[in-house]
Amino acid sequence: MLVSSPTCFECPHQHDQFNSHNIVISPKLFLSSVPDTFRNVIPGESMRPLPQMDHSKMEEKEKPRLSRLTAIITQLQSKRIVTAKYLAEKHNVSLRTIYRDIRTLEKSGIPILTEEGKGYSIMEGYHLPPVVFTEDEANALITVEQLAVKNKDLSLSDNVSSAIEKIKAILRYSQKGNADLLADRVYFGGNNNDEKTSNNLMQIQSAIIHFRVLDIEYHSSQKKHTTRSIEPFAIYSINGNFLLIAFCRLRKDFRAFRIDFIETLTPRDETFTPHNMTLQKYFEDYVKPREHP
Repeated sequence: MLVSSPTCFECPHQHDQFNSHNIVISPKLFLSSVPDTFRNVIPGESMRPLPQMDHSKMEEKEKPRLSRLTAIITQLQSKRIVTAKYLAEKHNVSLRTIYRDIRTLEKSGIPILTEEGKGYSIMEGYHLPPVVFTEDEANALITVEQLAVKNKDLSLSDNVSSAIEKIKAILRYSQKGNADLLADRVYFGGNNNDEKTSNNLMQIQSAIIHFRVLDIEYHSSQKKHTTRSIEPFAIYSINGNFLLIAFCRLRKDFRAFRIDFIETLTPRDETFTPHNMTLQKYFEDYVKPREHP
């Protein structure tokens, strides 16, 4: 075989067994049949093998990506919408890397939905295998449970305990024993009598997320008894007490109500339009002026 040009190889007519056509072979086709170790040929130099790929370094590079992909799946499951910016900041990578990760997950069969201008979500009804908790994560959950049972709202402590019980069911066998041991050795002071002064936090939270009007009978710290229709906005805790921030239709303004001072609570079959308010704005407009009159 003679080289007649840098772009092709051809057999002269006298050597062409067909005696009618030149056989033209592209360099790409020719090189595809050459062993990998001898493809790095430079004209005028002897053939030398390509440097061998360091597979150990490749594995080290892939480990953080595999960990990141797993974490992204968990984050997509835990939120209704997750933005690429949030994922990039969470994992300290570029937006381009996140886009590539999302494509990889899609190709692997994860049904990820893209909402233009909003973010990503996993198709409703799609279930992934059970989450595997690390030892530190399992310990943190047990600690949260012990903290929650000390709060004064019965509905919260009951629901947290029920949720933790379900989580314990998917822990590894050794983790279950450690969880039981840790539960007996974590203690939070305060409310030592395990006093429960309210039982409506969960109902209030439901009204917040569904924008449902509530009718309440309220007994204030000044011993005043009033009936209010309120539009619940947010909850915060101070000194072990939960406070409900809501728009009061009687006062036509936002007010804070201690949950343990609510004697009765009745959800109406009525919803309201969400207010143009954030927690930060509430504290700036209503709380700070009182602290610094």
